[in-house]
Amino acid sequence: MAKPGKKYKAAAERIDKTQAYALEDGIGLVCAAEGRKFDESVDIAINLGVDPKHADQMVRGAIVLPHGTGKSTRILVFAKGAKEKEAKDAGADYVGGDDLAKKIQNEGWLDFERVIATPDMMSVVGRLGKVLGPRGLMPNPKLGTVTMEVGKAVSEQKAGKVEYRVDKAGIIHTSIGKKSFEPNQLIDNARALLEAVIKAKPAASKGIYLKKISVSTTMGPAVRIDPASVSSKAA
Repeated sequence: MAKPGKKYKAAAERIDKTQAYALEDGIGLVCAAEGRKFDESVDIAINLGVDPKHADQMVRGAIVLPHGTGKSTRILVFAKGAKEKEAKDAGADYVGGDDLAKKIQNEGWLDFERVIATPDMMSVVGRLGKVLGPRGLMPNPKLGTVTMEVGKAVSEQKAGKVEYRVDKAGIIHTSIGKKSFEPNQLIDNARALLEAVIKAKPAASKGIYLKKISVSTTMGPAVRIDPASVSSKAA
């Protein structure tokens, strides 16, 4: 395991590991750390009081962040006819049907980060389940990625729509922007995401829902956030 570098150590020294910071203060610490040679992502980890092994405690959804993610998302759309043109006009990077499905199956092509499909194309997309599923790329109507409104779906993804899903350990990991963002932009994005996660609280979840929250950059130390600074519903 590589030893922490000087920049990491300098950032870590500014953080009191025994303290849980208010969201604004925590993101302020993340933004104040010396940057790297590339524009790091700012990520959030949300530890929830749920047991994902039970279907009625699964937390999953999608939200368009107020200030986007700062990333350029490559989008593949499975559509035909007028919907194919609609997807292209909205800015989809790749649009097609059987031809793209065969390229994925036969060539292992995965040069995209999101997949959208019209309902009538799911018979084609269904054949790709073993490839797309494990990578979290399978279109899902609950996430708005199986829809006839492909133009709207593509526009939302390009605008900074993020999907969140609790993992086996009960944690949601996702990006809320880039280090080059203004602190207020990251705070707005974090609050929007956390509010969506709070609204998605399963009825079967008992006790403390937001157990732990932390923010960090790609190469930086994590800063603990006080859930009470996010919402009174955290308890």
